[in-house]
Order: sequence, then C-alpha cells, then structure tokens
Amino acid sequence: MKKEKSQSNTQSHTTRPITPMVNDSSLSRESWKIFQIMAEFVEGYERLVHIKPSVSIFGSARTHPSHPYYKLAVEMGEHLSNAGFSVVTGGGPGVMEGANKGAYHGSSLSVGLNIELPAHEITNQYQDISLRFRHFFTRKVMFVKYASAYVVLPGGFGTLDELAEILSLIQTNKARRIPVILVHPPFWRGLFEWFQETLLKEEMIDNEDLALITFANEPKEVVEAIQKFYEETPHAPTTLIEESDINSGI
Repeated sequence: MKKEKSQSNTQSHTTRPITPMVNDSSLSRESWKIFQIMAEFVEGYERLVHIKPSVSIFGSARTHPSHPYYKLAVEMGEHLSNAGFSVVTGGGPGVMEGANKGAYHGSSLSVGLNIELPAHEITNQYQDISLRFRHFFTRKVMFVKYASAYVVLPGGFGTLDELAEILSLIQTNKARRIPVILVHPPFWRGLFEWFQETLLKEEMIDNEDLALITFANEPKEVVEAIQKFYEETPHAPTTLIEESDINSGI
C-alpha cells in the first residue's frame, strides 16, 4: 500500500511541458503564408466566377492516352462541354488531361486547377483557364464552389480524397446536394459494397448517405443524370458553397 501511494504522489507531481517562446523570425515567415492563401482565394474567385454552370471531373493522373479511361475522359469532357458545362479538373496528365482535352474541343470552357507538388506534375495544354495553387485546401474550395456536379472516373488516393470530401460536405450540409456520379461501375463496385457491408452495417453512415452516389457508364448517362437532378431540384446548377460557409471553416 505504501508503495502504491508513493507512485501516486510521483505521478501527481509530474512536470508538464512548458510552451516555448515564439521566435519572431519564424512567426514572420508563417504569417506571410496567410497572404499567399488569401491571394489564391482572390485569384480563384475572380477568374472562376464566370464559369457556371460547371462540372468537376476527377480521375487518375497515371492513365496513358492509349488507356480506355483516358479515352472515356476525352468523351466525357467533350460531351459535358457541348451540353453547356465548363469542365474543371486538376490540370494534370491522365484522366485530367483527357477531360480537359475533350472540353477544349467542345463549346464551353476547359479549366485546370493545377497544384505545385514536390514531384513535378506536368500541366496539360488543354486549358482555357489555368490556375496554380500551392495549398491543397484552397484548391479544394475552388473545385466545390462553382460545381454543379462531381464526376469521378477511376483513380487512386487523390481521386478518393476528392470523392470523400464532397460526400462529407453534402452529408454535413456544408454544401448543397449535387450529383456525385461514379463512372465505370465495375471499378467502384468493391468500394460501394464495402460502404454497404461495413460502414452501413456498423452504423457509420445512413442509407441516405449511400443515396448521394449515382453510377454511370457513358457520357450521355452522366449528362442525363445531371439534367434530371436539376429538373427535380428547386435550385439551379450554380454556386454550392457560399461565403458564409468559407468563413465558418470549410
């Protein structure tokens, strides 16, 4: 008993870490980043405000122009562009390039939201509007802010990140509901089954959350799904995230 009491006293008198003094030079460097972030928001708002209605398209940067997914992205971009939607991608190679290429040959704007990465990513040449971001979070806001729909082709971690982002925003009412369309169902079947068999069964999501997702095979189906959604929805396909949402921490 005495030994236990001694250990207890020792633990209760453990010294807590002391917060270090702020180095002014470090603070100055960090503070200047605020202006970089502000500049990215301002440029994004000014240059993208006229692109509505638009569709954000996501997919792998690793697909070669000879790959079926690349060819599908080209068809998708052109079909959406000719249907009156500006096409917005991450501006890189692969599926992004394919979608920009198709849009560039269509009748609406082709937009690239490029990101600076440690491993240099090539910016594709099919962009009427080309923006460059240092910060992922400002870029993410631009993907969502003017989007009338999210069209998600096969891709890796980055694609999954953007998919989870829009589903979370809609689920938590931080963005109005828009069509979230997964293209080429065989690629997504395993993930969606995991949503059903694990997330839903474990009560991590609701049935209503699964209903946020639509599947399509062809560009024509994607356009029809978007048009049908807005025929049944009271608001037009315009801005989704308002300034109040940005200020509240999106």
